[in-house]
Amino acid sequence: MKKAKLKKLAPRKSAAKKAKKTAVNPVSKIALKGTVSKAKRRAELRHVPWNSVEVESLNPLLGRHFVVGQNIMLARVLLKKGCIVPEHSHPNEQVTFIAEGALKFWIDGKEIVVNAGEVLTIPPNMPHKAEALEDTVDFDVFNPPRADWMSGTDVYLR
Repeated sequence: MKKAKLKKLAPRKSAAKKAKKTAVNPVSKIALKGTVSKAKRRAELRHVPWNSVEVESLNPLLGRHFVVGQNIMLARVLLKKGCIVPEHSHPNEQVTFIAEGALKFWIDGKEIVVNAGEVLTIPPNMPHKAEALEDTVDFDVFNPPRADWMSGTDVYLR
């Protein structure tokens, strides 16, 4: 099999100068509720131990912490048995993975129980509600990141 030859292109001088002048490290501006940069997020390599991200207590049965990338958010959500996440919807696509426990969802006219090791995908703008059937740890992925979570304006959870 013949290997394709790749030609290296030198950056334009004006672009290279501009990049040097505007280089900013947004990691230096970390918010208390998660690793959320106050500057515009940009793609970057980061290694974040969960225990370094403060758990935000939303109510006595619900806590969460999250890490935000440029176009995606990963949240670790901690729910005590009986915790209710009221019906809500958001413009973000959501993928939920249950690591421990079980959640019952009311969504699209159905009741769906998602157990440890299972995944649920929720399209944008689809109303849904959940209840923890036992103490549960879930990981939620959102695209784009949840602006209401980052700003603390998610009053339905508080």
